Amino acid sequence: MCENDAEAIRAKEAATGASASLNGGIPPFERIVADFGPLISRIAMSYEADPALREDLVQQIFLAVWQALPSYRAEASLKTFIARIAQNRAISFLARQVRQPPTAEMPELVESDRPDPEQVAIHTNERRVLLEATRRLPLPQREVIILVLEGFDYAEIGEMLEIAPNALALRLSRAKAALKKMLEGSS
Repeated sequence: MCENDAEAIRAKEAATGASASLNGGIPPFERIVADFGPLISRIAMSYEADPALREDLVQQIFLAVWQALPSYRAEASLKTFIARIAQNRAISFLARQVRQPPTAEMPELVESDRPDPEQVAIHTNERRVLLEATRRLPLPQREVIILVLEGFDYAEIGEMLEIAPNALALRLSRAKAALKKMLEGSS
């Protein structure tokens, strides 16, 4: 608990009379913190695993105890009164946590499985330019280059098009040269 909290608690105790001598035996808040702090910490620990959130919960419990002290009627022990407040505050804390979307700290650089949008745009543009250039090729060259780009080997292409290996090599060479000339001209 920070100094400002302790000062605020002392001011409230003075204003509400929540000291041992003025309010029917309720000890000063500093003593409650010292005596019941471990109990409150254990209750908070049983509800929250994250140390930062647990510390926040402990502070909320202490605040709730401080706010409830004026209503303490000594019907049960002070320990029971404080434990009940701690339990109720911990349960409401958990309920709020469940309703909040989970958060996680993000590293400064987040790696993505997806390609960079700029690279996707460049690749898409290159494919579009290649497709347009391929469409401008004469049909015999277009057939050969499309099959090569699809991953067929020369023997399969020759068989599909029913042409000799030499004719296939010549068409492919002419198609590559024509594509290169068109692609260099579009840059």
